Amino acid sequence: MKYKTLLEAMGAIEDERMVDSEVIFSAFKEGIEKAFRKHVRCPEATVRIDVDDNDEIRIFQVRTVVEDVDDDEIEISLDDAKEKNPNAQLDDKIEDEVSITEFSRSEITVVKNVMLQKIKEATKQIIYDEYIDKVDDMVTGTVESVEDKYVIVNLGKTLALLLKADQIPFERYKEGQRLKVVIKSVNKDSKSAQVLVSRASAVLVKRLFEISVPEIFDGTVEIKAIAREANERTKMAVYSKNPNVDAIGSCIGPRGNRVVTVIEEISQKNNVASHENIDIVEWNPDFIEYVSNVMKPANTVAVIPQSAGSLLIVVEDKDLSVAIGKKGINARLAAKLLDKKVEIKTVSAVEEMGIDYVEMMEQFKQQQQEKRLALEKEKLEAEVLKQQKELEEMNAKYQDVEEFDPEFTKDEQGRDLESYEDEDFVEKNENNPEKAETLKAKEESEENVDVAVTEEVEEEKPVKKKAKLQIKATDYVSKYEELADAKKRDTTATVKKKRKAKEEDQEALEIKEKLEALKKQQYEIKPEYTEEELDEFNNPEEEHWYDDDEDVDYDQYDEFYDN
Repeated sequence: MKYKTLLEAMGAIEDERMVDSEVIFSAFKEGIEKAFRKHVRCPEATVRIDVDDNDEIRIFQVRTVVEDVDDDEIEISLDDAKEKNPNAQLDDKIEDEVSITEFSRSEITVVKNVMLQKIKEATKQIIYDEYIDKVDDMVTGTVESVEDKYVIVNLGKTLALLLKADQIPFERYKEGQRLKVVIKSVNKDSKSAQVLVSRASAVLVKRLFEISVPEIFDGTVEIKAIAREANERTKMAVYSKNPNVDAIGSCIGPRGNRVVTVIEEISQKNNVASHENIDIVEWNPDFIEYVSNVMKPANTVAVIPQSAGSLLIVVEDKDLSVAIGKKGINARLAAKLLDKKVEIKTVSAVEEMGIDYVEMMEQFKQQQQEKRLALEKEKLEAEVLKQQKELEEMNAKYQDVEEFDPEFTKDEQGRDLESYEDEDFVEKNENNPEKAETLKAKEESEENVDVAVTEEVEEEKPVKKKAKLQIKATDYVSKYEELADAKKRDTTATVKKKRKAKEEDQEALEIKEKLEALKKQQYEIKPEYTEEELDEFNNPEEEHWYDDDEDVDYDQYDEFYDN
């Protein structure tokens, strides 16, 4: 068999199944080995496959040299081995070439089945590795086939299965239609399709909002919880990390275009009667306020916790139908958002049961407040522990730093860096007479200028000194000390800042109180005018000096002030 022919077949399989050629060739060798064992009817027989210089695939049976032969398919006697190889010794391996043409049809079928199985397993592993990290991600696929209980969707690299339970009710599909779906699960052990997708999942609505709303994409607005009943209603709780950004308004968009885009994608375009509504509520860290937002438009009077993680929500008598919703959909979505079992009752029903919902509500508020304070305390303690750990790690990192060695102030020859002159500089100038004369002339001219100006004679300097390197052990500050000082300065600055802010708030409060006190007082303000002004008011028709200047161009004054 030509290896080139096998390579061409492997290339076609590699392009179609995305399987590496090495995996295919390994499957081929394993198939040949199993087929040969079936041919010689020995499950322990050994085969070696090699490719010679002529690009031919050669098969060799490998046997071990022994004194007494028990099985001639895996062992060979020493005398027979020396006939094949005069240098053969005990425990050596003797190879005999086998022709693949000796295999029967059933044995060749074994090779084919082994290769198909190995290629199928490799393909499954490749698809599993490709899509396992994409679970809950939204992808776009094309409808390949429409069946009664499922739809096959082509995702490009594999075919996915859209089951009936994961389809939007009353939604129709046709071959070639492009759909946005969410990858629900990936399984490499199943015999059928590996990838399951969904259009009825609430994650699909979440992903659509993430690509439609920039504030969600950049993390300013966060989707805290979402619940959906496909083709009926979706309820979503959002929260804005920036107090200046409206979470609900961001999701709705200008004129509602963002939420309309999502609704059009999840609603059946062929069926006009089908229309899924989306309710967007604001998430609140206060659980009671959050429950009130979830139950809107119903007015929540009280929230009472019960056993087994359930809640009793008390609403006004007139709001009971609104709180439950059509066919109980609002109550089911609220239970999913709150992740609790919800029981809704009216005020009159609770009073008839003899439940003091007002007192129980206050107790629940107190518990929530204590729980919130405990969480804040835990966060602070965790932050303190984290800072202490960082400080300890920093201390351990720099504890081995040696103190500054005063000997560092000396060079390799032991000369003092603070006082010695650069002898190399002097030697270089001495070796260059012209440069030395130039430096000397320059120094003499500088001395003459100094004498003329100051009328003082200074000592002659042979060579201009180099800048001194002043390094002292007492000036050395370790990195740890710098970080500690910076931390201390930051803490002091923070305390001062808080104190200053507190003083400013106090001053603002005092000013506000004074203004309120002034507003309560009633003042009767009477204007005061001079006699000339009173005459002018009494005689409005009297001519004035500015009435005579009719030719005055007032526009030029306006232009002057504008400039």
